[in-house]
Amino acid sequence: NGLARPTFGWVSDHIGRENTMAIVFVCGAGAYWALGTIGNSPWTFIATAGLVYFTWGEIYSLFPATCTDIYGSKYTTTNAGLLYTAKGTASFLVPAASWLQSQTGSWHAVFVVATIANLAVAATAFFVVKPMRAAKRTAELSSPLAHAIE
Repeated sequence: NGLARPTFGWVSDHIGRENTMAIVFVCGAGAYWALGTIGNSPWTFIATAGLVYFTWGEIYSLFPATCTDIYGSKYTTTNAGLLYTAKGTASFLVPAASWLQSQTGSWHAVFVVATIANLAVAATAFFVVKPMRAAKRTAELSSPLAHAIE
């Protein structure tokens, strides 16, 4: 995921943060789906797990920047801490994943849930975060101070 951070930062500079997030989360959904369906041999496991890890890196380059764009720079460090705390909070889902695996006897259901979650987040990035950030930008551009700068 270390390679993904600058890669997706560069991509977002060209197509926008939310578009990049949506694409990466859809790719993550595909990677989880592939891991659950064809990741049963050593080579396919390594390839699909690598794709999953690659899609994780974008959160470290795009989430803090997007959060600052939306909420401003005054509380950037606090917001970055909250974003990082969310990662730790997500670890509480591990017992649920283990329970699901034990109930079904397979990891496939866990990967299906991860696939669905990635698709939901992709939709959120595109249909919620993107309009929210655009509205904030429009409000900033319509302020009297913005007109004074022009």
